[in-house]
Order: sequence, then C-alpha cells, then structure tokens
Amino acid sequence: MNSIAKTLFLTATAAAITFSSIATASADEWHHHHNNDALVGGAVGLATGLIVGSAIAAPRYDEPRYIDPPYAYDDAPVYAAPPPRYYRPVPVRAALEPWTPQWERYCSYRYRSFDPRSGTFIGNDGMSHFCVAS
Repeated sequence: MNSIAKTLFLTATAAAITFSSIATASADEWHHHHNNDALVGGAVGLATGLIVGSAIAAPRYDEPRYIDPPYAYDDAPVYAAPPPRYYRPVPVRAALEPWTPQWERYCSYRYRSFDPRSGTFIGNDGMSHFCVAS
C-alpha cells in the first residue's frame, strides 16, 4: 500500500512539473511561434518519464531474502598422501687435479683467455688468475 502511494505522488508531481514548464515556455510566444512547442513538450515529457520510471523501477530490498546455509563437506573423499621418498645424497664431485687433461679441457672451455702453459687466465680485472676447477 505504501508503494502505491509513493507511485501516485511521484506521478502527480511529475505531471505538475511537466505542465508548468510547458505553460511557462510557451506563454510569451503563443501566437507567434508554434514550431518548437511540440518538440519542447515532448522532450520535457520524455525526461520526466525517464526520471519517474527509474524511481518507480528502483529495486526494493524491504522483504527478507532466503540465503542457503553453508554446506558441510563431511562426506568429501579423503585421499591419503603417498609415503615420502628418500634419496641418497649425490656425492660432491671432487675437484679436478691441476695439469691433467680433464683440468685443461675444463679451463679452456670455461675461460677464453686460458693459457695451458702457465695454467692461468686473464680475469675481468685484467689480472692473471690460476684456474681452479671445482
């Protein structure tokens, strides 16, 4: 009942505003210009209809809403984790002995400036360093 009274009140107010604006807009020039009266009235009526219609169609959240209760997942399947796997640690690779063919191959691949006669390479600092294969 309350929403019907609000709707009727808004409709009456919109009609009063529309008719008063049309009468004011066309009072001065009623006998001289009749070209734009219908367009102005139509635009004002359209705007009023949009405003009143949106006010009437606004959602109302007065009535209570039903909300589903939270579900309990007691029957959900339980998967057992596989037993942990243990691995033997990888032995640390022993450093290559200097002056062996493997050491020389490693240092020549690692450093472009490696000198196999002295076992040194030129570092980024410009100094000569002995190659240590680890």
